[in-house]
Amino acid sequence: MRIVVTGGSGKAGRWVVRDLRDRGHDVLNVDLAHDGSAHGLCLLADLTDLGQAHEAITGADAVVHLGAVPAPGLRPEGETFRNNVLSTYNVFSAATEPGVTRVVWASSETVLGLPFDEPPAFAPVDETHPPRPESSYALSKLAGEAMAEQFARRSGVPFIGLRISNIMEPADYARFDGWQDDSRVRRWNLWGYVDVRDVAQAVRRALEANVHGSHVAIVAAADSCMRRDSAGLMAEAFPTVPLRRPIQGRETLLAIDRARSLLGYEPEHSWLDAV
Repeated sequence: MRIVVTGGSGKAGRWVVRDLRDRGHDVLNVDLAHDGSAHGLCLLADLTDLGQAHEAITGADAVVHLGAVPAPGLRPEGETFRNNVLSTYNVFSAATEPGVTRVVWASSETVLGLPFDEPPAFAPVDETHPPRPESSYALSKLAGEAMAEQFARRSGVPFIGLRISNIMEPADYARFDGWQDDSRVRRWNLWGYVDVRDVAQAVRRALEANVHGSHVAIVAAADSCMRRDSAGLMAEAFPTVPLRRPIQGRETLLAIDRARSLLGYEPEHSWLDAV
């Protein structure tokens, strides 16, 4: 396929682009920063400009939209919201022109209420958890989910939003032992993470899945970032939060059941394999 990946120069984007190219796809990276690839494989564009977004996506069979201010606190709140919402609208608008058959895009775990200064309503947290954005970044991602529903309904193009957990590259795992003695360090997202290679896998499977309409799915590792069992962590950090089912060992508290059933996603990497 001819696939346009926005934000392909970023932390996740580099791995997504590589994974898709390794499988024979014709991939164009569209970003504000060049990725160093040969001429014609990376296009510099400002996706907050509707004309540039349309021109960049013309001729694509599928679009993977990762381009955004990637986290809260990097830019002023209003600028984060403006950039993310406007660029997402423009990309979605361009992606519903004739020819595009699938849109996969990066939503975020933050729409679920992260950081969990106020405890979650239940655990494991899944896609039925009420949205509770706590930053303009999270609000921009929730707005993107609403836009995806409208564009999918009006165009018939499937949209899959991946609520991606805290992304880790292999080199990041050296830090994990530093918080094992204090569960509070990582309680803000229920000790969740996801290997960047599994993010690339989730994107690829979302491009291939037999789906219609608009969907969201949490994408996380199968385990937590702690050596302790997950039920014990919940009892210590969130004793009043009800558990909807028994928690097995170190399993993730950001439920990935929907990604497994909808996309065929299955995490292949754990931080414990790298330390």
